[in-house]
Amino acid sequence: MLKIGLLGCGRIGQVHARTIKGLEHAKIVAVADAVPAAAESLATALAAEVREPDAVLSATDIDAVIIGTPTSTHFEQIQAAAESSKAIFCEKPVDMSVDNIRILMDVTAKANVPFFTAFNRRFDPNFAALQARLRAGEIGAVELIQITSRDPSPPPIGYIKTSGGLFRDMMIHDFDMARFLMGEEFTMLSAVGSCLVDPEIGEAGDVDTAAVILTTASGRICQISNSRRASYGYDQRIEVHGALGMLRAENILETSVEVATAEGFRRAPTLNFFLERYEAAYAAEMKAFIDFVSSGTKPEPSIEDGLQAQILADAATQSQQTGQPVAL
Repeated sequence: MLKIGLLGCGRIGQVHARTIKGLEHAKIVAVADAVPAAAESLATALAAEVREPDAVLSATDIDAVIIGTPTSTHFEQIQAAAESSKAIFCEKPVDMSVDNIRILMDVTAKANVPFFTAFNRRFDPNFAALQARLRAGEIGAVELIQITSRDPSPPPIGYIKTSGGLFRDMMIHDFDMARFLMGEEFTMLSAVGSCLVDPEIGEAGDVDTAAVILTTASGRICQISNSRRASYGYDQRIEVHGALGMLRAENILETSVEVATAEGFRRAPTLNFFLERYEAAYAAEMKAFIDFVSSGTKPEPSIEDGLQAQILADAATQSQQTGQPVAL
């Protein structure tokens, strides 16, 4: 039985707690949160204890920790977990600083502790199936990848101000997916961005509409587009064009029912937002983490994957701000 400590009892912490509660070989024994009521409520549901974060990180009766707290807390929590020889599951981004991530890579390597960066979209059944068929050579060598990610509406402006910007907060998922699919590192990046949705986002120094082009040394191309607004719902699509054909993953709709009348064809809306759209992915990534730790296998995505995604996010921010491409 893998004994787990959960840091952060908010929305994502509750998602992970539900998954673990349904598993036979793992159990959350303690939770911690800056909001006592949130910790108490989740602890009651899990029959777990409420402890201070430091107590969770240093506890001898805990084998692994889930870090679902604000990014600003990750650096110290990861260090403490590594020093206590605990396996680590950390929400993205690992840290806003690539220098700090490199320090943490060294810390976790020296402590020889498993580290899992929670890029949940790799575990989405549709995207995972696409990647597996791609690696099996079904469409030959990859030539062009197109990733579309658009939210139904912007987050609160208070969140925007502390998020690190669209490229580090939102597109970082797509950067990881681009690497996951391409199978070759990118060597050049060019980004553009505008504020077209909410002027307050621009006043906060961010963009809400952006596109990035990445290229590899062999000339393969990936295009990513993001928007903080999609009037038709949560838009998550991937298309990979190869030498022998194309693989495509479409949006997931509320139902598969389609109606045809004299006015034309109508389909159901997309699933509302990320918790609904990626429910299966969140469950699969947590099961994968537990399997990695239990079997002694190195987790993927690793802390190295977290570093590489952050490097791309920083480069995109720089390119958008300067109007110049960035060599990677």
